[in-house]
Amino acid sequence: MSGVYRYLQRQAHESPVIFYSLAIGFLGPVMVVTVPPIRKRMGWKPADRIPTTFPLPNRPRQPVAGYEDP
Repeated sequence: MSGVYRYLQRQAHESPVIFYSLAIGFLGPVMVVTVPPIRKRMGWKPADRIPTTFPLPNRPRQPVAGYEDP
């Protein structure tokens, strides 16, 4: 196990771009599994959905008068 640690340490010094891009790439799937339960435990609730239609009033519709073209 110490050989793996030393190899990773050497890679971090010799080619940091590749090392850290791989590290971030491996963290992505781990975060998909771990972050939602943590957020739920902290009391986060999803925002209300944005309405996609305008609510119509609950009354009979009256035609518009007085705005006719001449």
